[in-house]
Amino acid sequence: MSAKPEKSSGGRRIMSYQRRKSMYGYGFIGLWLVGTVLFFLIPLVKSLWYSFCDVSVDPGALRTEFSGMQNYRTVLNEDPYYTEYLGSVLLETLWKTPLILIFSLFIAVILNQKFKGRTLARAVFFLPVIIATGPVFRIISGDMNSTGNAGAEQFSTMFSADLVGQLMQFLGIYGLSDSMSTFIQTVADNIFGIVWNSGIQIILFLAALQNIPASAREAAELEGATSWEYFWKITFPYVSPFILANLIFTVIDSFTNPMNSVMNRISAMRSQFDFGEASAMAWIYFAVVIAAIGIVTALINRFIYYENE
Repeated sequence: MSAKPEKSSGGRRIMSYQRRKSMYGYGFIGLWLVGTVLFFLIPLVKSLWYSFCDVSVDPGALRTEFSGMQNYRTVLNEDPYYTEYLGSVLLETLWKTPLILIFSLFIAVILNQKFKGRTLARAVFFLPVIIATGPVFRIISGDMNSTGNAGAEQFSTMFSADLVGQLMQFLGIYGLSDSMSTFIQTVADNIFGIVWNSGIQIILFLAALQNIPASAREAAELEGATSWEYFWKITFPYVSPFILANLIFTVIDSFTNPMNSVMNRISAMRSQFDFGEASAMAWIYFAVVIAAIGIVTALINRFIYYENE
């Protein structure tokens, strides 16, 4: 039964406590709804409409003329950069995502141990999440021109990996194929980026590791399990749901990185007032992202262990 409004001594109705709580909730949701409609849904619908239109800029307004799929055909068949950039982003995401997951899980296992300075170490790995703004990341990764710091290359030399070839020769590693050498060089040059983009994943893996019951370790020790066996038979199954969550997060984070070439191309088209083609690029990119997430989820979900199964 719903609570009826109470009456004061003067005959006025007083709103019940449950009703007041409901009104507070509606108030907060109302603020979110207004923001979502004004700043998300309306621009989203406009972008979809622009992608099917020939958009021209008139004084004080945008004039649209429906052109069907022409913008999509132009983007896919005539644009000299878009498909190339899209392929490069897909390839980069394909090789960088597993490395980020492996690195973040490795660091999370270490940070889950008890040692002096553990809190400081956790803060160091999470620090990029706090300061990972576009200009900061571009400066430390060497992209100086876009930030107005063209003369500050010395700030990024500490993060470079130009001596990989000499290191491989020093270790006696010779005779690798050109493709393997290029891959190793690419990974080495992106080591800082991999570490920089692993903060959230490390935190999620830490949360999963701390949910492993102490009884599981005690039982493994009684059975004489080694650390390697404990990792694969206890730790890995417990954190596997977070592997899927981190995988989806990493894929989305890579695709939506404002520094990737596709995002830069869309921004460049928008700056040139080619709103129709820019919108078509964005919606094609959105479809690719959704397809990639769906494929990844369908493949990885088969190997995920859920405790209630």
